[in-house]
Amino acid sequence: MSEDATGFPEPSTEPLVVLQDVNKHFGDLHVLQDINLTVHRGEVVVVIGPSGSGKSTLCRTINRLETYESGSITIGGETLPEEGKALAKLRADVGMVFQSFNLFAHKTILENVTLGPTKVRGTNKADAKKRAMELLDRVGVAHQAAKYPAQLSGGQQQRVAIARSLAMEPTVMLFDEPTSALDPEMINEVLDVMVQLAQSGMTMIVVTHEMGFARKAADRVVFMADGAILEQNTPEEFFTNPQTDRAKDFLGKILTH
Repeated sequence: MSEDATGFPEPSTEPLVVLQDVNKHFGDLHVLQDINLTVHRGEVVVVIGPSGSGKSTLCRTINRLETYESGSITIGGETLPEEGKALAKLRADVGMVFQSFNLFAHKTILENVTLGPTKVRGTNKADAKKRAMELLDRVGVAHQAAKYPAQLSGGQQQRVAIARSLAMEPTVMLFDEPTSALDPEMINEVLDVMVQLAQSGMTMIVVTHEMGFARKAADRVVFMADGAILEQNTPEEFFTNPQTDRAKDFLGKILTH
């Protein structure tokens, strides 16, 4: 994989996640409207937009945490399974990091990271532990391995959650506003890990309000409002030359503070 001028790997031209004409309603609310989006292997796509625009719902449909009524979603050329073992395998291949950290409170940090590989992947415990410690070191919390989640800060817990997802060796990582529950001083430590992940070539779809991250790490910014994708472009083009009035209004509100 070649690198661009920023040192980030260049995405391939191979489509990895493809959404075609995806629609979803919550009652009368049309939360996803004819969504068409292709994410290529190694690409970092950041989804932004006002609250209630459908960003998190979009993220959650990609691993079927939310169902959808029409259209299609494929990952690696395979249609999203609806249930059973095939769905469990898909979720193992698609890492997900939420707003809340969703760690098991009664298990140590190390146990949280080794649980998936041993239970789902069938990895032996020694190998799972070795890999877990490597990942915890990578996100900067290896020294906390024997502690329990409640003993860690929010930023540390979110970094453990990222390590836990990486332990499953996913083909794509989904991030649903991973810093929104954090105190301001903890946000950068999580974003730094995410930037490193982007630099390593991981395929990432990130729903976030962190415009600095979008500018720094995204290959493409997708702007959503009212359940629809209104525009998508490189960070440079989107932030300096938004095409729609809605995007101009959105950027005008958030970039002046």
